[in-house]
Amino acid sequence: MDDRMSLTMAPAMRKPGRKKRLENFFGTDWKVGYLFVLPMVLIMALLIFWPFVSAIFISTTSLNYLTGETTNVGLRNYERLWTSSDFLQAMQNTIQFTFWSLSLKFVIGMTVALILNSRLPYRSILSGIMLLPWIVPEIVTALAWKSIYDPLFGGLNPILQGVGVIDRPLGWLSDPNMAMGSVISVNVWKGIPFFVLLLLAGLKAVDKEQIEAAQVDGANAVQRFRNVTLPSLRYVIVVTLLLSFISTFNQFGLPFLMTGGGPSGATKLYSILAYEKALGSLQYGPGIAIAFSVAPLMAILIWLLARFMRQDDKRDNTTDRAPSFADRLLSGSTWLVNIIIDLIFLPIQLIFAGLEWIVQRVRVATGRKPTQPILRHAARSNAGPFARFLVLVPFLAFVIFPFYWIITTSLKSTPQISERRSIFWPDPPTLDQYTSLLQDTPFLTWLFNSAFVAALSTLVSVALASLAAYALSRLRFRGAGVLTTLLLITYLLPGTLLFIPLYQTLTNLGVINSHIALIITYPTFLLPFATWVLMGYFRSIPVELEEAARIDGASRLYIFWKITLPLAAPAILSVTLFAFTNAWNEFLFAFVFITSESLRTLPIGLQSLVVGDILPWGKLMAASLLTAVPVAILYVYAQRFLSEGLTVGAVKG
Repeated sequence: MDDRMSLTMAPAMRKPGRKKRLENFFGTDWKVGYLFVLPMVLIMALLIFWPFVSAIFISTTSLNYLTGETTNVGLRNYERLWTSSDFLQAMQNTIQFTFWSLSLKFVIGMTVALILNSRLPYRSILSGIMLLPWIVPEIVTALAWKSIYDPLFGGLNPILQGVGVIDRPLGWLSDPNMAMGSVISVNVWKGIPFFVLLLLAGLKAVDKEQIEAAQVDGANAVQRFRNVTLPSLRYVIVVTLLLSFISTFNQFGLPFLMTGGGPSGATKLYSILAYEKALGSLQYGPGIAIAFSVAPLMAILIWLLARFMRQDDKRDNTTDRAPSFADRLLSGSTWLVNIIIDLIFLPIQLIFAGLEWIVQRVRVATGRKPTQPILRHAARSNAGPFARFLVLVPFLAFVIFPFYWIITTSLKSTPQISERRSIFWPDPPTLDQYTSLLQDTPFLTWLFNSAFVAALSTLVSVALASLAAYALSRLRFRGAGVLTTLLLITYLLPGTLLFIPLYQTLTNLGVINSHIALIITYPTFLLPFATWVLMGYFRSIPVELEEAARIDGASRLYIFWKITLPLAAPAILSVTLFAFTNAWNEFLFAFVFITSESLRTLPIGLQSLVVGDILPWGKLMAASLLTAVPVAILYVYAQRFLSEGLTVGAVKG
């Protein structure tokens, strides 16, 4: 009988308890994991997912001006786009703007990165100079270049006239044939640091032994770069180009601040047209339809980028799997890129071959052996860095001149500017513009507003990002992989697809035109970025430290607070400073959500100093300099952390 009782009780004893069943289904760390990611999920759901979904429905409606009623029109708003000359022109402008900006940023960024990665005196200082445009707020960039382009008071026309390139002043932003090229140049200036930073990080990781082996095999410099360096940079190049494409294609601030989409619609991108239609004409349905017209393209690019950025995590599980459609698409893209690169390098290789032929002829003429160098070793050692520096000089001038122009113009008196006396130097220098700015404008109020909004939104974003990043990188719970993918998609989602539905959401909540509107919406772009970067850092911390603490009975919350966070302090600092910089510089949301002068942040306040065609250049440049100084101080203090954070966490996370 005892045997029968033991047999009947054995299955019951082996049956797992309720706690074990929950852990088997949700994951061993599901309680802490869900608690840590809950704030991030709520923000994503309420401020990204729900506005996005509601915007889809709003895009199928139209406002009747006669009755004031909103009616459902189905897909008619989307159908009308393809017969609208304004939309077709805006899309053509957007494609042109994106293609040339991306091409020039990549070529210049790669050139500068190669030079800075070589043997060069004062390389760290030169690297810091080339990264300066990155820290400048978008409004400062727009105002500085608008001043430089000014046909009457600007500095570009006198320079070009002085060297004989032009014979009369040109209206760089007022001529429809020149405005787009002028705006593209500014976008390139602003985007060079991003390409230099990521490509330079990639170049430092290239295997030098492979380059040396190719050199021993007789490959020249061009062949070594084409066949060794570029393939090693494939990951960095694809990620950089895709990230930059998404950002550039959805650009709003620079073109809007510099030209407002003019003259005659020459620089009106699709994002500006969507803003004018939705918020300028109160046609929310057609405006959202314009913004969402690029959603399929963005979805494909984000899907490709997400798959490419996470392919290293999946590589171990794909040994016996047949190539998927995405794999074939990426392979085809790589093949196409290789063909384009070959075509680009063909003339370079021909030129290099011609130079080698000339060198060989010089060797024969001077009686040297075929392998004997023409110059002595010391001369070659000095000539290389000098030649690289000469190539870098035009790019340095391109980067530095706007900063020089801001400083000198801010130190001029108003009569000196209007009378065009001593264009390139204040004579005599004066602080009148700064005095007038502080006394006659609400600049200090704008400064306080920016500091308050940026600090509070950064604090919220980094705190919630730390919790979510730890959970997604360390804890095991059901849905973590899906959340990571959604996080990356949110990180890459352009703001131009969100600002119109967010405007309606904030209006319905009754917080539009308040600092609360900015504080609760800034995390929509700060939180995904901060979480993605911190995930990369948390994964780099040895897991053995946490396992030892678990054995000693420490809870997950205790481990997170007492062990992981202190070890990740440099990463949290870098993310905090980068998030604060982004919030400090933000223009689009502040421009759309804030209308009261007393609530304006610095970017919107500076833009409001321009009244019609009246541009107080001295005051604007003084304000621009004071706006850029806090960010510059933060950047100088934490340059190493910011660079490491962006390249290690954001790209490889």
